[in-house]
Amino acid sequence: MATKNYKNIELPPKYVPKKSEPYMCPQHLAYFYHLLNAQKAELLQDSRSALNAVRTADQADSAGVGDESDNATFEQEITMNLRMSERDNNLLKKINAALERIENGTFGYSVVSGDEIGLSRMLARPLATMTVDEQEEHEKRNP
Repeated sequence: MATKNYKNIELPPKYVPKKSEPYMCPQHLAYFYHLLNAQKAELLQDSRSALNAVRTADQADSAGVGDESDNATFEQEITMNLRMSERDNNLLKKINAALERIENGTFGYSVVSGDEIGLSRMLARPLATMTVDEQEEHEKRNP
């Protein structure tokens, strides 16, 4: 079970987890907790901006402003923003799942084997849920 005090740890401004520290110690968890929450906040802000852009384009399209070319551009903008919003929602789900793993003490450990994923991999890809070998095997079986 993860120690809950990671939420209250104030890390030095340029802190980066080190291999010399115990794996997924409270400082590591604090680092990833704050990193993931910052990414989550940015995604939510981007999502609000994308939805506002969709509303604006839809209102302009509904108002009958512009010619056929303008209307096609509005529709293209709406489609692009909706795709970006869907992508952001999927990423948000992964971030929430990672935060849940931090909370329950399984963050940084493989969902397949329970082995350590490794600090280098977690720093490169904080949403990783499998070791490199397990991920490669998974990708071979599910191209």
